[in-house]
Amino acid sequence: MQVQITVADGKITASQVLQVPWNDHRDQEINSYAVPILNQEAVSSQSASIDMVSGATYTSDGYIQSLQSAIDQAHL
Repeated sequence: MQVQITVADGKITASQVLQVPWNDHRDQEINSYAVPILNQEAVSSQSASIDMVSGATYTSDGYIQSLQSAIDQAHL
Protein backbone atom coordinates (compact mmCIF):
# COMPACT_ATOMS: atom_id res chain seq x y z
CA MET A 1 0.00 0.00 0.00
CA GLN A 2 1.35 3.41 -0.91
CA VAL A 3 -0.52 6.58 0.03
CA GLN A 4 0.28 10.05 -1.29
CA ILE A 5 -1.06 13.19 0.34
CA THR A 6 -1.39 16.69 -1.04
CA VAL A 7 -0.69 19.46 1.47
CA ALA A 8 -1.55 23.15 1.22
CA ASP A 9 -1.07 25.70 3.99
CA GLY A 10 -0.12 22.94 6.41
CA LYS A 11 -3.32 20.95 5.83
CA ILE A 12 -4.00 17.71 4.01
CA THR A 13 -6.15 18.65 1.03
CA ALA A 14 -6.16 15.26 -0.69
CA SER A 15 -5.12 11.69 -0.15
CA GLN A 16 -4.80 9.03 -2.80
CA VAL A 17 -3.50 5.52 -3.10
CA LEU A 18 -0.72 5.04 -5.62
CA GLN A 19 -0.27 1.33 -5.02
CA VAL A 20 -2.75 -1.16 -3.58
CA PRO A 21 -2.99 -4.97 -3.65
CA TRP A 22 -5.08 -5.90 -6.68
CA ASN A 23 -4.25 -9.58 -7.00
CA ASP A 24 -7.65 -11.18 -7.17
CA HIS A 25 -11.35 -10.39 -7.32
CA ARG A 26 -11.67 -10.20 -3.53
CA ASP A 27 -8.82 -7.65 -3.26
CA GLN A 28 -10.43 -5.59 -5.99
CA GLU A 29 -13.83 -5.70 -4.32
CA ILE A 30 -12.54 -4.73 -0.87
CA ASN A 31 -10.12 -2.06 -2.05
CA SER A 32 -12.53 -0.41 -4.47
CA TYR A 33 -14.92 -0.01 -1.54
CA ALA A 34 -12.48 0.82 1.27
CA VAL A 35 -9.92 3.12 -0.38
CA PRO A 36 -12.31 6.01 -1.17
CA ILE A 37 -13.58 5.92 2.43
CA LEU A 38 -10.04 5.93 3.81
CA ASN A 39 -9.05 8.81 1.51
CA GLN A 40 -11.99 10.86 2.74
CA GLU A 41 -11.25 10.04 6.39
CA ALA A 42 -7.61 11.11 6.00
CA VAL A 43 -8.61 14.55 4.73
CA SER A 44 -11.38 14.93 7.31
CA SER A 45 -9.25 13.94 10.30
CA GLN A 46 -6.03 15.64 9.14
CA SER A 47 -4.15 12.74 10.70
CA ALA A 48 -3.60 8.99 10.54
CA SER A 49 -6.01 8.55 13.46
CA ILE A 50 -8.82 7.28 11.28
CA ASP A 51 -11.36 4.51 11.68
CA MET A 52 -10.73 1.19 10.01
CA VAL A 53 -13.20 0.16 7.35
CA SER A 54 -15.25 -2.82 8.44
CA GLY A 55 -14.31 -5.91 6.45
CA ALA A 56 -11.10 -4.31 5.18
CA THR A 57 -8.73 -4.73 8.11
CA TYR A 58 -5.64 -5.55 6.02
CA THR A 59 -6.31 -2.64 3.65
CA SER A 60 -7.04 -0.25 6.52
CA ASP A 61 -3.87 -1.24 8.41
CA GLY A 62 -1.68 -0.78 5.36
CA TYR A 63 -3.35 2.50 4.48
CA ILE A 64 -2.95 3.94 7.99
CA GLN A 65 0.74 2.97 8.15
CA SER A 66 1.46 4.50 4.75
CA LEU A 67 -0.59 7.60 5.57
CA GLN A 68 1.41 8.13 8.77
CA SER A 69 4.63 7.83 6.80
CA ALA A 70 3.41 10.43 4.29
CA ILE A 71 2.38 12.75 7.12
CA ASP A 72 5.78 12.33 8.77
CA GLN A 73 7.56 13.09 5.49
CA ALA A 74 5.44 16.24 5.08
CA HIS A 75 6.39 17.29 8.66
CA LEU A 76 2.76 17.74 9.70
